Amino acid sequence: MIAVRRRWAAARALIGQDGHVTEQPARRLLLVHAHPDDETIGSGVTMAHYAHSGALVTLVTCTSGEEGEVLVPELANLASSHDDTLGAHRRDELAAAMTHLGVTDHRFLGGPGKYRDSGMIGTAPNERPDCFWRTDIKTAADDLVTVIRQTRPQVLVTYDDFGGYGHPDHIQAHRTAMYAAQLAAAPSYRADLGEPWEISKIYWTAMPRGWVKRGIDAMVAAGGTGFFGVDNADDLPFLVDDHWVTTVVDGREYVPAKVAALREHATQIDDSGPFFALTEHLGADALGYEFFRLVKGTAVPDPTNADGHETDLFAGLD
Repeated sequence: MIAVRRRWAAARALIGQDGHVTEQPARRLLLVHAHPDDETIGSGVTMAHYAHSGALVTLVTCTSGEEGEVLVPELANLASSHDDTLGAHRRDELAAAMTHLGVTDHRFLGGPGKYRDSGMIGTAPNERPDCFWRTDIKTAADDLVTVIRQTRPQVLVTYDDFGGYGHPDHIQAHRTAMYAAQLAAAPSYRADLGEPWEISKIYWTAMPRGWVKRGIDAMVAAGGTGFFGVDNADDLPFLVDDHWVTTVVDGREYVPAKVAALREHATQIDDSGPFFALTEHLGADALGYEFFRLVKGTAVPDPTNADGHETDLFAGLD
């Protein structure tokens, strides 16, 4: 653990006060997520795996999650319908979660609080002019172009065009990340935002239907109630067909770190909820594998992987 902490401390020292990388580590990974907690749920062991290996892992969170439901009764006053201070609290939760995953470069798009959580379509928060969903896409993309040119990642991870499950902020995060990746590479675009940089590989997070089905079946067989109360994988709209999945990261050794990080997001994640039930019923396999779809670059399948997947986001780049 001491060696790990030293490596993470070294990664932290690579980032200057202006956000630029002062020394280029061999591997650099950028993740773009919508709200605090999304990063741990969707890519927690992946982040820990690469941070532990000495890569520079940069997390950009697009909003502070101001519209989230508060699951801790004694903190109910934080909600947007009361004191509207949940965003600042969730930023603290995120910082605490990142200490478990070893991610020392975590930023909010455009700075903390610039873009507000949009809530769901049809709700009052989604009508606010300052919400992320209604932000001019070029404005948001320019903020991310700056980060891309500062950190110069070889790999970008974000959501698919449906935002994983249709939340407006997830869709907007996808749009922002994909547009910014194009703009950042153009030599003639906004020289004031830094030197151009082209990202070699871009991935979308994915939950393969077959994998989730096996998990749900195992939970039901063990006496559980499925995933989020769903007993049939076909009832979950955010799953993708297995053949679209190109890449899997085996991060089972970092499941304890992911679970600890999930617990830090206490206002959003009930420690008796489905994520913790998965580990109870299925062990490290449940949260220890994270899946991706490669949408830019060339996949390099691992010959030892039974499903023919890549097992390294940086495969072919070293």
